[in-house]
Amino acid sequence: MSMILAWVAGVAAVGVIALAVWLYAPDKPRPALEAAYPGDYRTVDGLRVRLRDTGPRTAPAVILLHGFGASLETWDAWAEALSAHFRVIRFDLPGFGLTGADPAGDYTIARDMQILSGLMDQLGLERASLIGNSLGGRIAWNFAAHNPARVARLVLVSPDGFASPGFDYDKAPDIPLMMQALPYVAPRSLLRMNLAVAFARPEALSEAILTRYRDLMLAPGVRGAILARMAQVMLRDPAPVLARIAAPTLLLWGEQDGMIPISNAEDYLRNLPNARLVALPNLGHVPFEEDPATSLAPVKAFLSAGAP
Repeated sequence: MSMILAWVAGVAAVGVIALAVWLYAPDKPRPALEAAYPGDYRTVDGLRVRLRDTGPRTAPAVILLHGFGASLETWDAWAEALSAHFRVIRFDLPGFGLTGADPAGDYTIARDMQILSGLMDQLGLERASLIGNSLGGRIAWNFAAHNPARVARLVLVSPDGFASPGFDYDKAPDIPLMMQALPYVAPRSLLRMNLAVAFARPEALSEAILTRYRDLMLAPGVRGAILARMAQVMLRDPAPVLARIAAPTLLLWGEQDGMIPISNAEDYLRNLPNARLVALPNLGHVPFEEDPATSLAPVKAFLSAGAP
């Protein structure tokens, strides 16, 4: 019997090793990624930031802040359309895309705001309108509250910030044990399953979009940075901060958002002094990727109302 148990244990061990080998996904070489996903680079407070800066330099500036796990490419369609009338700046947030890991190891909202402020200084922008999605939305509304003179208008697309199941106020999050394997694995099928929740229509998640998300997740150091950011999340009650925001604010929310439900919009409307909501039927968490033209129309009207 002991020989049989030993044999079973040996087979199981081989199976685990084989599974680990099959799932293993090393980082992709940075030169290849930089060639496939071009951008400009600036060093801001010790962090090499990848960005794109398009549109007339004399036009009102708009800065686009992407969500968790995304990159500046998430805004491609909106950026192209907005660049006809605005100076459009978008960049990979610390820990994501080809900005990658922050040498400071700091992935707090305070650090995100520090990088945003420093980048604006380098680009000669005293003031800009901010558009932020999800995590980028939380960065945007925090920045608008702490730097009111620097924010002309604020667009929050399904913004993050209020407590939800598993994310309580004033409590460090519990990182699932399986997530600890993230720096070593990146199954395409699992990534597809996680991203599908962000789209109201499954067919909108194309193979090209999936490839881009996976490629930039495999950029050197990014998966470790994602874990570090998750561990550093500490939600605070947003109400006192939101109440300080003076900038006119547009809330844009997909009615079929499976990540941050549109019911959360009531929390923002209750606490933001100067905000209105535009609901987008049949769209999800990333409407700018799912249906760029439809989702951009109210944003263009809102930004143009504040343009000189």
